[in-house]
Amino acid sequence: MKVKICGLTSPKEAEYLNRNYVDFAGMVLFFPKSKRNINLEQAKSIMEALDYQVKTVAVVVSPTVEQVLEIQKTGFDFVQIHSDIPEGLFDKICIPVLKAFNVNDLNKFEEYHKQDGIAGYVFDAADYGSGKTFDWSLLKDIPRDNKLFLLAGGLNSENVAEAVQFVKPDGVDVSSGVECDNCKGKDGAKIDGFVKAVKK
Repeated sequence: MKVKICGLTSPKEAEYLNRNYVDFAGMVLFFPKSKRNINLEQAKSIMEALDYQVKTVAVVVSPTVEQVLEIQKTGFDFVQIHSDIPEGLFDKICIPVLKAFNVNDLNKFEEYHKQDGIAGYVFDAADYGSGKTFDWSLLKDIPRDNKLFLLAGGLNSENVAEAVQFVKPDGVDVSSGVECDNCKGKDGAKIDGFVKAVKK
């Protein structure tokens, strides 16, 4: 079971991922509305602190082609796109795309799942980044293919084992569920607990 920790904001947090052999590190870019939004320079410093085996994911909402090209140039392994994918993007990039869906736009799955440039999907709650779960049974009719199937939305160390058993995804994606209660950023102990709950 693969693990993605999303919304990293500092190089210090990279160590929490390295020691847990996490598979993916997500960083929010070009989305100032998010408290986890960082710039490309900050992203580079986090990338330098990550173990080389951790795949990096730039997380964006309705990006422009130019923004995705900047992400590609920075050296990210994937770009995760919420909401709209710009027209003609796949003709101009070579970075693999993770298409994020929330419970309100699952009807668009068919539109994307045959697209060669899409390497996988992230299924999230209606309000991404909210830390809220959703009705996992909504995913039962999503066809499985050879692309990555990641489950997000309100996961934490208490519910992730149940989520994995119910949905049977390829991996799980967490952000708010591993954040500090009284400080900014990620909580190393919560990441330890989350990964332990996934792997047990």
